[in-house]
Amino acid sequence: MHLERYAWLSVAAALATITLKTVAWWLTGSVGLLSDALESVVNLAAALLALSMLRLAASPPDEEHPYGFSKAEYFSAGIEGALIVLAAGGIVWTAVPRLADPQPLDMPFAGLALTVVASAINLGVALLLLRAGRELHSITLEADGRHLLTDVWTSAGVIVGVMLVFATGWLRLDPIVALAVAAQILWTGFGLMRRSVHGLLDTAISPEDQREVTRLFAEYAHRYGVAFHALRTRQAGARRFVSFHLLVPDAWSVSQAHQLSEEIESRMRSMIPNAAVFTHIEPISDPASYDDQGLDR
Repeated sequence: MHLERYAWLSVAAALATITLKTVAWWLTGSVGLLSDALESVVNLAAALLALSMLRLAASPPDEEHPYGFSKAEYFSAGIEGALIVLAAGGIVWTAVPRLADPQPLDMPFAGLALTVVASAINLGVALLLLRAGRELHSITLEADGRHLLTDVWTSAGVIVGVMLVFATGWLRLDPIVALAVAAQILWTGFGLMRRSVHGLLDTAISPEDQREVTRLFAEYAHRYGVAFHALRTRQAGARRFVSFHLLVPDAWSVSQAHQLSEEIESRMRSMIPNAAVFTHIEPISDPASYDDQGLDR
């Protein structure tokens, strides 16, 4: 529920900016401002998707989904990326005819003032979502925050374009800036889609977290004469999964090996947030212990 509050904030910000930017476009007739308003519509759709996916990701595991639903967050990022690409296509469709038949802009300062207010709203919400995404390890909130931050930069580009049109009188600057905005939106959309696909393909945990795991293994190997292999990691939304084999001296009892594995798993969970850790214990001198390191053993 805590994550959902941030998603509702994103929905409210999208509704506010759609209203402001649509009025700004209506006042000026700027295709650049229209492109900015269209991206805010995408922001609203993305925020609603994020809300639904966060609810699904928070659902408890069931018999058919014993690992839970945390990967649902990647669907939100992927669909958001696809919507961004569609919005960019709409911008290009609107802007290209204006290159051949440029139109004068009306009331540019009133339109720009509304766009600045909308951008300020987006900037505040984007920074809040980025911070919450990092702290709560939510790719959905982080993706939504980055999208809003991109909206801020594209709005800045549109504002500059309208100001240049007003200052120079060159009307074609407006659709040119709109096309530049479309290119930026496309880059963001494809980036989100790529990240979503990577998440669905069971990407390993971050290199920093992997180095922490390696250092932990080295510490325990030195202290107890144990060994480790078959380390595998993956991440699914906010969840992390780590599995490895712990090879202990043959003379150790099951209780002793279990106690050490519990200690290692506890420390690993404290280092890697939201981690589920699985340990397989083997005798260190048995040759068969080294035959099962591959995934398809």
